[in-house]
Parts: sequence; C-alpha cells; structure tokens
Amino acid sequence: MNYNIAIIGLGYVGLPLAVEFAKKYKVIGFDISENRINELKNANDSTLEVEESSLKQVLNTQENGLTLTTTAADIADCNIYIVTVPTPVDKNNKPDFAPLLKSSELVGSVLKHDDIVIYESTVYPGATEEVCVPVLEKVSGLTFNKDFFCGYSPERINPGDKTRTVTKITKVTSGSTPEIGKTVDALYKSIIEAGTHLAPSIKVAEAAKVIENAQRDINIAFVNELAKIFNLLNIDTHAVLDAAATKWNFLHYKPGLVGGHCIGVDPFYLAQKALEVGYHPEIILAGRRLNDSMGEFVATEVLKLAVKRNIEINTAKVLMLGITFKENCPDIRNTKAIDVYRALSDFNMNVDVYDPRASFEEVKAEYGIDLINTINKTYDVIVHCVSHSDFLNLNFSEIRTENSVFYDVKGTLDVNLIDKRL
Repeated sequence: MNYNIAIIGLGYVGLPLAVEFAKKYKVIGFDISENRINELKNANDSTLEVEESSLKQVLNTQENGLTLTTTAADIADCNIYIVTVPTPVDKNNKPDFAPLLKSSELVGSVLKHDDIVIYESTVYPGATEEVCVPVLEKVSGLTFNKDFFCGYSPERINPGDKTRTVTKITKVTSGSTPEIGKTVDALYKSIIEAGTHLAPSIKVAEAAKVIENAQRDINIAFVNELAKIFNLLNIDTHAVLDAAATKWNFLHYKPGLVGGHCIGVDPFYLAQKALEVGYHPEIILAGRRLNDSMGEFVATEVLKLAVKRNIEINTAKVLMLGITFKENCPDIRNTKAIDVYRALSDFNMNVDVYDPRASFEEVKAEYGIDLINTINKTYDVIVHCVSHSDFLNLNFSEIRTENSVFYDVKGTLDVNLIDKRL
C-alpha cells in the first residue's frame, strides 16, 4: 500500500508522530488552530516536544515530508487518517467526546473507498466502533468494514521526556479486521524502533491503553494515602519508600499531585464504561478521589507549618514554584497545582506563582492567574509544586524570609533546604 498520511491534531501526540512519519512518507498535518499551524511552519513547537532542527528537516521537502494545514480539502487525497486529538472530561468528570466527534466528522467529509482511519486518542473499550464509526458512516455515506476500515493504536507519549520518545516506545496496534490489523501494524512498525504489539481487536487495544494510566493512578493513590498516614506518625514518607524499594519486587512510586490530560483523566473513561454495563468500579474511583484530595492536603499542611512559625496568614507572602501538570513541560491542562493555589488563596494568603515553562497567556486565560516574570522579593512561604530543572538554579536563601516555611511537594529538593515534604 502506498501510504499518504493525514495526522489530525498536532499537539503533544500528533506532532512527534507526524514528524517521524514524514521522514518516510508524505504527511499532511491538520490542526484547527491557525496559531498552531503558523508556529509550526516557522519550525517552532510551543509544546517543546520537537526540536526546531527536526521540524525543519521534514518541512518543505521535495519528497515525502510534512505539509501543514487548517483546510479540510488539503487532506482529501490521503488514504490513512490518524486522529490524535484530546479526550478530556467535563466538569462532572464524564467523558467529553466533542473533539473526537468533530475530528470524525472532518475525516468523514473526505473519506473514500478503502481508506483507513486510525485513532490514537485514549477512550474506553468500544468507543472507536460505537462512538466514532457511526459518525464516519453518516458523514461519508460509506459502510464500515466494507468501504472503509479503522484501526486503534493508543498514544504513549510522555510529555517532557527526551529519552522515551515516540519511536523508542513499543506501540500497540489493532485493526477492524485481521487484514487491516496487519496493515496498521506494518505502518507503525516502519517507524517505531522499539517494535509493535498487534492486539487481537480494537477493543483490546483501547482497554490496554486505559488501564495503563488507571493502574498508575491507583499506585500513586496508594503512596499518597501512605503519605497522609506517615505524616500523622511523623515519619518521612520518602525515607520509608527508599527503604522498601530495596526489595526486588517493590514498585517505587512517589506521592504527589496527579493531574494532566492522561493519568488524571483516563480512569474516568474506564469508570464510565463500567457504570454503563452495570458495574460500580470501587478501586478506580477511590484512587481518583484520593489523588484529587492532595492539593487541599498540601495547602493545609503548609498552613499548619506557617501557624507554628507564627506567620501572619492574612499578610503572608507565598511563592508557589510551578503551575504545569508535570516537570519540564509547559502543559497546564488539568494541573493539580491549581488546587494548591486555590486552597492557599482561600486561606487569604497572597500567592505569587513562578513558572518559566508555562505560557503566561494560557495561565491567565485558563486560571485567571498572572504569573510573575522574576523572583525579586523574599517570601514567608515557599511551596515547591513542580520539579522543573529550572528551579535547581535558584538560590533559596535569597528569597526566603528568616522565619519562612519551605514545603516540597515533589520531594526532589535537598532535605536540608526544606522544612517538610509530602
């Protein structure tokens, strides 16, 4: 098969994939954001996932290469459509399929006989065939598994990770028929150095993806609960985990804020499907509740420390280091650092947020917070929320008042610098 590939959605998942495919095939990258397309045409990736040199390598090449567009007609000649759009939840933590449905409508408008549509967005088992395929059929007028086919290959991008990049992570693949499964697998195998795993069905591949993050969520919830218990016992949680990790089969997870658009969201997709078939998922939802409580817990611990130091809460100057959902990453979607900010603000503390990785405009638009450009005063309270490497260069002695409190949420700073850690 002569692959002519369209990537729908050029974010953390779609762009690295498009760049890798463009090294071997003709690829058209589609995104609804004019700003996103324009920055990429200038070889600038604001997500920091793809280097400028890598983008320049595939842009405007004579053979193969990557073409960028916001126009649906530009992808009409493609025969492989890979959908890599976000799958968020709404305010009630119910799956929000709007981006996926709109993308399916877009693809359906240009779908032709024998085309293959591959979804990478995280969903619950059955969503591709139950939610997306009907849209493709309705808009295109074509029949599934007769006129066109589908595949599912869950994304495994780890934002900010420069070691485990897209080609170095084993890719799960699947197809709507055994033959299409082999075709989808061969396509990904042509660029994935780590190899592929062909799942027996789309539902199996969907389920494999959603349990990856649900499992991690539950494991972190366990150590977060341990942190709450050990805090009451006045025991350093990290010291306990380091000791336990000397056993060969101990899983060394660390406590922390669990947000983002994967671990903090995906378990709700699996829970929703379980509820639809009549099962109430006890452990999955309990893990989510526990992890969602950690921002309030951190803020309360900080408040207790400040009171013990006789810091006047209403006039306390607080510095929060980091607002993104994880270290060395500019993504602020579903960040749980905002829970710490809001809880501290509820105590009437004056909170400044410093994060050199985050977009000032995005933070203002999403959370109504004006980030500070530089740290040019001393603070009564410092909360290390996100372990950006940038913070390692800070001289904390210069930005702390003499009677200050320093709380390390991430547990990555020298214990001699801090007063307490999660």
